[in-house]
Amino acid sequence: THMIGMEILAPAVALMIWTMVMWVWMYATRIPAMSKSPDIDSPAKLVGTTGAGLGSKLPENGNWKADNYNHLHEAPTLFYAVAIVLAILGQGDGMNAFLAWIYTGLRVAHSLVQATANRVMVRFVLFALSSVVLIALIVHAAMIVFV
Repeated sequence: THMIGMEILAPAVALMIWTMVMWVWMYATRIPAMSKSPDIDSPAKLVGTTGAGLGSKLPENGNWKADNYNHLHEAPTLFYAVAIVLAILGQGDGMNAFLAWIYTGLRVAHSLVQATANRVMVRFVLFALSSVVLIALIVHAAMIVFV
């Protein structure tokens, strides 16, 4: 059964799935890197280190996945909230669902750039574009909630 205004939940769930894909990729990269690192004699003996502290002992490109996983818990939290708000208001279809898919696509592209080539300007453009889309969704929600 399809309820009116709920289409926007699909890209939100897709981004959640992507976040878990990045989690798997992060550990698939970090665990072997920890085993090979000359600075870590035994991963089992690491005590009290932060992700950043660990990152200083690992190859830079191994940290890119972890950095991106963390980034997926920053601005996207607003995306999840606005998607739920728009769905509750019955406004998660049409243009808002389309914008949500664009947002999700831009965040996946941002992840792929950061986790591989990590070109900062490319990342910035993708982040800025996704932020503009997120602002549009928030404005749409505000126009309904405050009008």
